Amino acid sequence: PELIFLDNASTTQKPQAVIDTLRDYYENYNSNIHRGIYRIAEEATAAYESTRNKTASFIHAEDSRSIVFTRGTTESINLVAYSWGGKNLKAGDEILITEMEHHSNIIPWQLLCERSGAALKYIPITKDGKLDLSEPDKYFTDKTKLVCVIHQSNVFGTVNPVEEIVCLAHNCDAKVLVDGAQIAPHHAVDVTRLDCDFFAFSGHKMLGPTGVGALYAKPELLEEMDPFLGGGEMIRTVSMESSTWNDIPWKFEAGTPNIAQVIGLGAAIDYLSELGMENVSAIEKELHDYARVKLAEISGLKIYGDREDKGAVISFNVGNVHSHDLAHILDTFGIAIRAGHHCAQPIMQKLGVPATNRASFYLYNTKEEIDRLTEGIMKAVEMFEG
Repeated sequence: PELIFLDNASTTQKPQAVIDTLRDYYENYNSNIHRGIYRIAEEATAAYESTRNKTASFIHAEDSRSIVFTRGTTESINLVAYSWGGKNLKAGDEILITEMEHHSNIIPWQLLCERSGAALKYIPITKDGKLDLSEPDKYFTDKTKLVCVIHQSNVFGTVNPVEEIVCLAHNCDAKVLVDGAQIAPHHAVDVTRLDCDFFAFSGHKMLGPTGVGALYAKPELLEEMDPFLGGGEMIRTVSMESSTWNDIPWKFEAGTPNIAQVIGLGAAIDYLSELGMENVSAIEKELHDYARVKLAEISGLKIYGDREDKGAVISFNVGNVHSHDLAHILDTFGIAIRAGHHCAQPIMQKLGVPATNRASFYLYNTKEEIDRLTEGIMKAVEMFEG
């Protein structure tokens, strides 16, 4: 009960409504979906597909067929790399990403470049945690075929100008994938307005279960793409010689999916939708602004990417105290923060540090918890100085 959880950029705690939904599925209608014609199988299928409709509505997608359920953002990005990238990229083409990306939006493209012969280019970042788009023609060219960008940085909290990036990409006839893992839990998302071609996010970062997420893709792109995995459910016909594929989006959901987790994701979306994403954003902004002022009072504490117009994430270091040591001491005080490179080693290299601490806030955190964090950091510094 006394735990202060401030690692919400990594994962979020779950409301009772989500836990109860998972338990209800396992206790009352546990069954496979899309196959059985008995009552509980039909009930499970209806609940699973209901989440697809809820997900489409949550991110303002016009067509629920554009929603593919995956294990999370990482799998969604890999799906695009294999199923779209493998079919459309060749030697001489370029993939454009940024120096701000999470590893899950770097490594799949490095692997794709090795397979296809395409080249990987980076939009640089400034030391205050912003993308440097001052010379877009250096990066967006007729060789650019795919642009991949994180919407909100998991290190700085920077909210990137995705609409501008989509416009620049489409002007050179490139597709755009948005890593929405850090934006979907915190702000209203409208993929139709963004006009992005792909949008990936994870359930566990937005009050939902682990092991589930979604990929939004424009339906015409999904129709053209080859399946990512082969097996049951993703087929229409199978013979000894060849097979044909199911309609979208089921063409990309091979085998028994994470049924309980998808249904649980639906409960999380219901919870956030009832709260209203504008209210979630307002709560987080108030927490971030308060924490920013409180932490700035600590002598020797440096905040990276320190600005008001960003998400509720603060990365920092204190004097000569190693981030891992600080996180360990805070844990003894019942305060959980992140320490390390945050799966963003290129950012650490840019900042010239091996690691940072990171406090990330969500709708259930309080100002009193931020006070405790500030006191804990000051005590830890005193211990090291002593």
